[in-house]
Amino acid sequence: MASVDTAEPQAIIRDDAGTLAVALAGSWSADRAPRIEELVEEIVERLPQAASARLDLSDVTRLDTLGAYVLNRFKARQMRHGGSIDIVSDKPEHEILLAEVHVHDEDKPAPHHQFRVVDILVNIGEGIVRFGRDMVGGAMFLGEVVVGSASVVLGPRKFRGPSLVNQIELIAFNGAPIIMLISFLVGCIVAQQGIFQLQQFGASAFVVNLTGILILRELAVLLTSIMIAGRSGSAFTAEIGSMKMREEIDALRVMGLDPIEVLVVPRILALIISLPILTFISAMAGLVGAGLVAWLYGGIGVDTFLARLQSVITWKHFAVGLIKAPFMAFVIGLIASIEGLAVKGSAESLGRQVTASVVKAIFMVIVVDGLFAMFFASIEF
Repeated sequence: MASVDTAEPQAIIRDDAGTLAVALAGSWSADRAPRIEELVEEIVERLPQAASARLDLSDVTRLDTLGAYVLNRFKARQMRHGGSIDIVSDKPEHEILLAEVHVHDEDKPAPHHQFRVVDILVNIGEGIVRFGRDMVGGAMFLGEVVVGSASVVLGPRKFRGPSLVNQIELIAFNGAPIIMLISFLVGCIVAQQGIFQLQQFGASAFVVNLTGILILRELAVLLTSIMIAGRSGSAFTAEIGSMKMREEIDALRVMGLDPIEVLVVPRILALIISLPILTFISAMAGLVGAGLVAWLYGGIGVDTFLARLQSVITWKHFAVGLIKAPFMAFVIGLIASIEGLAVKGSAESLGRQVTASVVKAIFMVIVVDGLFAMFFASIEF
């Protein structure tokens, strides 16, 4: 039968050179709530508003959430009036509980929502600092990935072949249906809107040029990259983050394994292999959708569509989309891995990092696409 702690909460108060020294003892738990409230009120009456106090919990036999909550509220109240409360204990569990209660205390002062120029400047400054830290962290992680990849190349036995095949299956094979469907629908929409606009000038036949070049150079790789960033990139972050929470990554290091070689390199390599394949599939699905709509709305037969497509599209248009795909895959994998390894020990942190991973990856994919567009335009490719 479990024993019941019957120790009454106590507070021995004395003045120690201007500081109120309070030695707490007994059980500061929910079943002693009325007595705890009385003792706290007694301390409040003995303590001037702007004075300091030192609460010693070393003799407290039991401290639960209610006891910690009352002490935390007492400390917050005194600090709001300009005083200071120092809570000490030689028991680590007391400090942990007080820290957790402080984090989740709902009696925190409400944030100010006044519109001030200083707040805007502060937010901008914080954003610039975060961006700078992300860039520095990304560069350092890129170096680790390069070193890990070089180590795998120099020692092929370290390479995780089954992990690579499994990731390619998850990314390319399982992701192909949804990417084909989205690309087909977007191809239909672009062709429909193109036909409606070009009909005004009697040039509906040029919808083949419009959809062919647009899909092959831009839409296929962009749609595929965004879908992969949302689907596989978020999965990478969640997987690595979950392993970080369960301390499995620390266990890998203890076993002498490099997490970059075991977890990151196979995933990034799988993305680099899969994204060009999916980009090609996406382009074909988009062209099928465009051809179907051109036939239904523009009266352009399949033979005419294919013949015009053959005369308009050159190998350069295929190459532009496929050249960009591996770079976008590398960016997505890099960001997903960085955010996964940044997960702390809570589910809230995991959700926050997964969201950040998707947002950052989509943003960087668009940036990379813009850079490639300027590069290809400058070399007239």
